[in-house]
Amino acid sequence: MSEGEPFFQMTWVVEHLDDLSRRLGEHLLVTVIAVAVGFLISFGLALAVRRYPRIYGPILAVSGILYAIPSIALFVLFIPITGLSLLTAEIALVSYTLVILVRNIVTGLRGVPAEVIEAARGMGYTDGQRLWRVELPIALPIIVAGLRIATVTTIGLVTIATLIGMGGLGYLIVNIGVQRRFPTATITGVIIVVLLSTAVDLGLQLVQRRLTPWAGAREAQG
Repeated sequence: MSEGEPFFQMTWVVEHLDDLSRRLGEHLLVTVIAVAVGFLISFGLALAVRRYPRIYGPILAVSGILYAIPSIALFVLFIPITGLSLLTAEIALVSYTLVILVRNIVTGLRGVPAEVIEAARGMGYTDGQRLWRVELPIALPIIVAGLRIATVTTIGLVTIATLIGMGGLGYLIVNIGVQRRFPTATITGVIIVVLLSTAVDLGLQLVQRRLTPWAGAREAQG
């Protein structure tokens, strides 16, 4: 930043809208992959816990340890194996989603009333039918709540992935804003990350309400 230049240059933002859109797209892509893969792995682990409850403790312990490792350290840990690549970033980002998603999915499934499960059995539902038609719909609010937390957390963590060349909005904050001492890029990147996190969280909340209208009615009555 040169002496005499304004702290925030709106003209720079307008002139770089195409680049901002590209960085936003990169950020979203990395986030979606991490959350989607993390959810699939977590769902599989939760189903395993549903069948074998004793493995829940070890799964939570391992995922908790991964979550406790600083993000930069986790990136560096995998670089010798997978290099400066998207795979390196995704392995780290997926690891951070597991403890949140596994816990919420298991909690949601365990929160289904026993009498509801017994009623489903009495109606002749198989184990799979009971899971998809009864347990998951009831557990959905808690599952989506975990998905919201994991997604917003991942959006923030993706900004750090720029340190291993992943681009995204972190490129604006670190590579242009900090390294080149250009505050406009840093402020713009931070604002877009905040707006993106808010929009995604509100979007998932809306999806949850659409899929589980009875949950909202129950809260209103309570």
